[in-house]
Amino acid sequence: MSSSVHQQLPAAPAYGRNSVAEVLTSAAAAMGITGFTNQLSFAPADRVCVVLVDGLGASQLKRRGGHAPFLRQAMDSAPVLSSAFPSTTATSLASLGTGQIPGAHGMVGYDVLDPEQDKVVNMLGGWDRRVDPLRWQPHRTVFEQVEAEVPVATVSLPKFAESAMTRAALRGGSFIPATTSHAKTAAAAEAMADNRRMLMYLYFNELDRAGHRYGWESAEWEHELEELDGAMRRLSAQLPPGTRLLLTADHGMVDVPEAHRHDYSAVPSLIQGVRHTAGEPRMVHLYVEPDATERTREQLVAAWQSAHGHEAWIMSRHEAIAAGYFGPTVNDAVLPRIGDVLIAAREPVAFYDTRRVRPAAMEVVGQHGSLTRAERTVPMLDIKVAGTAARRSGTRKAVRG
Repeated sequence: MSSSVHQQLPAAPAYGRNSVAEVLTSAAAAMGITGFTNQLSFAPADRVCVVLVDGLGASQLKRRGGHAPFLRQAMDSAPVLSSAFPSTTATSLASLGTGQIPGAHGMVGYDVLDPEQDKVVNMLGGWDRRVDPLRWQPHRTVFEQVEAEVPVATVSLPKFAESAMTRAALRGGSFIPATTSHAKTAAAAEAMADNRRMLMYLYFNELDRAGHRYGWESAEWEHELEELDGAMRRLSAQLPPGTRLLLTADHGMVDVPEAHRHDYSAVPSLIQGVRHTAGEPRMVHLYVEPDATERTREQLVAAWQSAHGHEAWIMSRHEAIAAGYFGPTVNDAVLPRIGDVLIAAREPVAFYDTRRVRPAAMEVVGQHGSLTRAERTVPMLDIKVAGTAARRSGTRKAVRG
């Protein structure tokens, strides 16, 4: 089956060269930890703090740079990275945390088919209790590999401490809970000051939350960008001298007008022969019935091409894999988790199956998951540390890896 005869598919993410999968591995190599390659050429450092800002695309940061004067200083000549595919948090964080391609770590969407249960399962906040995170994603994380040599710490919201997503993709090291941006930067700086060497992961989700609700072009999004800019300025001043402060993201965002949010489940030809729907509004997985013929798949692709081929890339599982979207190879266990047919939005549109999503889902403005530059290109900032912080003796025990 060939759905791309009349379409040109975008290039695959730059796995192995400059994608989110190379950030932590390059940071570990820059610290001199054996077994890692410094693919991103980070300068050597004894302490590295990697900040992950959920939802901060490179194009959004460039467009709204006036609201982030501190970050803008680091933007000049700064490289950009590719998110993983799909350009969604679960997939990109799994690549970041493991250094693996999606075809290996298996977290290939916001929600995907679990073939063993014949059921769609969530990979982010609503993990199915019958899915073991360590079995679903069995590869050792970067943190697990590093913690034998240097202390490792994650600073994030308390609810993520033992979450299935954390256990699947970011397990290892110590977890430091913090709720507000001030608490996060203070905790990060204190832990760094108490350890001569340390690899740290610091997570901010406020920008993504504002983008989903109001859109990235909203005043609310700009406010959160200003707050982030202030937090990074503060962290730069708080961290001990010699710390390398790196900032990147998991994906960008596209604002989708209400008129362009389509309920595809209301069109019979778009779900003909489909057993399960999954993914997210800008990157839909369609899984056909087990007894479906090749003709059924071809008819499904043709129906989507007719209805939405002008605003989306429609491809088969085979074509997506051949294009390298999940990496050079896809493990046998991961293969059936990928939809038989994939719908990747090209224009500012979103596709919903209202039979299985809540009505509130169609109110979301900011979306991501697809292959456009706005969604898949993220910044890679190397932020100068002011080096004014002093070690706080006796205020905190050293964090152990």
